[in-house]
Amino acid sequence: MKKIYFIGIFSLCFLFFSCEQNNTPQNSTPGVVNQPIKSSTKVKPPENLVKALKAVEPFFQLMSKPKPDEWLANFKEDGQTFEQYINSSPILPTADRKILYIQPLGKFDQNQMKIIEMTAEYMRVFFNLPVKPLKEKALAKQLSLKNHRVDKFSKITQIRTRFILDEVLQPELPADAAALIAFTNEDLYPEDDVRYVFGQVNIETRVGVWSLFRLQKFADFEQFLTRTLKIAVHEIGHLFSIKHCTKYECVMSGTNHLAETYKRPIDACPECMAKICWMTGYEPQKRYEHLAEFSKKSGLKKESDEFTRKKIAVNNN
Repeated sequence: MKKIYFIGIFSLCFLFFSCEQNNTPQNSTPGVVNQPIKSSTKVKPPENLVKALKAVEPFFQLMSKPKPDEWLANFKEDGQTFEQYINSSPILPTADRKILYIQPLGKFDQNQMKIIEMTAEYMRVFFNLPVKPLKEKALAKQLSLKNHRVDKFSKITQIRTRFILDEVLQPELPADAAALIAFTNEDLYPEDDVRYVFGQVNIETRVGVWSLFRLQKFADFEQFLTRTLKIAVHEIGHLFSIKHCTKYECVMSGTNHLAETYKRPIDACPECMAKICWMTGYEPQKRYEHLAEFSKKSGLKKESDEFTRKKIAVNNN
């Protein structure tokens, strides 16, 4: 049975930005195909990453008690430490399968294309993985009745996510892809009993689709950008077995609605940062340097300054 994960489910008046976790064990280590971690062998966290983790702890807020409408008030989750992650046989990029492909599907205006381009660059510097944008591709309009509908509330035509995942993306998955991710401006829905989703990923087939349609509503360019960045790196984190963060306010924390998402930073917390650096061989100092450069270039001054301070903290530790 394929594992399907929703991004931004709207149901029972909640916006679920995040998704359930993949519990399928995967045997691999960074840069090596199918190299198992024996269950009897406990991997010790690398000392340099533990030091970096400790150095940036002051920059993150511990998770407060959730309000009744927030994620952790509705979903019981234990979280995942760095040590637990590296001993869980996580899904990892390999030497032969490490590229994140970006497929624009449909028509986009200038601002939307700019958001896609900036998000692709953020994914590259966030994970230290190559990102390859593909040429825009028309989204088939000859949809059967089972693959599209008109939302009875908004009167907007929506497309079923499984059609895009299974019929559009999966047949086109490159052999060297860690994932093939599509961006669309179409409104999406996963099942008949769910009103809409911002997107959906299938971990087993390594494909996903994200919609910009609702992220840009009631948002200026910076808000539109940061919403998209958060969703993008959050869901790619799940593709590499990173679970929801419950210790810190973190980009990997689950959220129920846009107000809760607004509280989250665009960066990974200390524990999740160490996971990313471990899985791709990323030096924390370089990661923060690259993230600071991206943020400065993108007009995110507050984030740029904070990434720079994190780099200094790691260097001084």
